[in-house]
Amino acid sequence: MKKILSFILMAVLFLGCEEEKYPGADEFRPDKDKTEQTPEDDNGGSTEDPENPEDPENPEDPENPTDPENPTDPENPADPEQPENPETPEQPETPETPETPSSWDYSPVTTATFGHNGLTYMWDESVMPEITISVSVSEWNRLLKLFDQNNNTKEYIYCDITYKKGSETHQIEDAGIRLRGNTSRRRPEVGSDTHRTNNADWQHCHFGVNLRKFVKDSNHEIKGIRKFNLKWFKDDPCYVRELFCYDLFRRAGIWTAAFDVYCRLWVHVEGDSKPAYYGVYEMIEPYDNKYVEKREQLFGSADGNLWKCSYDSHGPADLKDPNANMAEDNNRDDFTYELKESEAGFESAKAQLQDFIKKVNGKGDESFYTWIKEVCDVELLMRTYAVNVAVGMWDDMWNNGNNYYLYFNSSDLYDYKVFLIPYDYDNTLGTSNAYDPARQDPYNWGDRGILMERMMQFEEFRNIYRDELKRLVNPAYGLMNQAAATQRILDWQSKIKNYITNDTDEDMEIKDRPASWGRVGDYRLMSTSNNYFTVKAETINKMQ
Repeated sequence: MKKILSFILMAVLFLGCEEEKYPGADEFRPDKDKTEQTPEDDNGGSTEDPENPEDPENPEDPENPTDPENPTDPENPADPEQPENPETPEQPETPETPETPSSWDYSPVTTATFGHNGLTYMWDESVMPEITISVSVSEWNRLLKLFDQNNNTKEYIYCDITYKKGSETHQIEDAGIRLRGNTSRRRPEVGSDTHRTNNADWQHCHFGVNLRKFVKDSNHEIKGIRKFNLKWFKDDPCYVRELFCYDLFRRAGIWTAAFDVYCRLWVHVEGDSKPAYYGVYEMIEPYDNKYVEKREQLFGSADGNLWKCSYDSHGPADLKDPNANMAEDNNRDDFTYELKESEAGFESAKAQLQDFIKKVNGKGDESFYTWIKEVCDVELLMRTYAVNVAVGMWDDMWNNGNNYYLYFNSSDLYDYKVFLIPYDYDNTLGTSNAYDPARQDPYNWGDRGILMERMMQFEEFRNIYRDELKRLVNPAYGLMNQAAATQRILDWQSKIKNYITNDTDEDMEIKDRPASWGRVGDYRLMSTSNNYFTVKAETINKMQ
């Protein structure tokens, strides 16, 4: 009996002294997690996600959705080192360490925030840029052929770029353009033939412009800017949704959001008597190493790892599987987690992301709480997600495992800060292929985002999120209440209404409606009848 008692005592001492392992590999138990009990919410409800039969299994085909399996029990692993205690409430307790006062800066973010002349020049809203892409017929036919061979092609062709803004004109020879988009990627000419001189059947498509793709010198940039993306307003008859969303992020002080402005676009293929007018486009700052460098002071370092996270043919980027499809950008294929920039190289970046995913899934509640506050600016994350949910972004990390970037500001396996960067906001403000985006419970936005599911377990984090949502719709702040939001939209549309008619014969007028394929088709942005902003504010103001 004495030997047995001695053995038990030694085991207890050993377990009590075991050091917490931040690598967390031994805590990663995705299969075991699925059988664990969901904790009760502080408000008397459950953190269990509601049934969502309208959530598409394949986000790449919004016009032909397929309903996925929709487990309602979010993954919430218990800490394997903590003994069960029936007297302990199931809701994870926030440690009693006093919080330092919030240092959150509510100041709107502008191009001047980062002190970069090129950023200020290119994305200044006061003058609309006019951009002409000039291409030889041989290069244009090569682009068409590349698309016909692989409609996901990322290959660049040679072109010349004329960028006119007010009285200034910039001519860039031997620049590069490529096609962009996921479900919206299209052939710029209808059909499967080569270019038909002076008789082309043009259609809208997205372009990526890299001024230094082929010649890397200071003559192949505009005031230090090397790249920009040109995006047509697919499925947005209002010509405003993504512009509104990125603007709202910046107004709310979310400095990670890209800059974007309206521009006018022409494409001139050699031999055509005149350029084809493609109409009003959105010119967007791309997420790359230069984006990071401009924000280095806020990121803390520009020497980290930048990942694009997407729901692709390999599955969702839901941060649940450390063995998910990960690869370095090869300018050809798509990946669930695609490494865009890295100082240390792919293998180091991959190990870091895998370890992060293991911790998100495997840590016990108290361990997760401590760890996430060390590696993440929690206030920035929760406020970023408040804007994301306010604008009704259903095709996101939380609901669909899609459309976001992650930046780790160090290549160290464990010592870093990680930032979630918002991306791709055209299917918002009432356009949805899942639930009703204005009435969906903001606490239960989806069931594919384990990170946000875990964050929502803690009252401290939920309160940041809730309070920011309520601030966004409070008329006192003029951010997303109906009167302020609608007026901003009308002001933007007044700048472009005379330039909408274009040579593609597509999207020829501004209309107040969401995308035709959306499951909720009656929301309006410019009128007071069934106004998205009004209904969303009602939902948010009910939050406890």
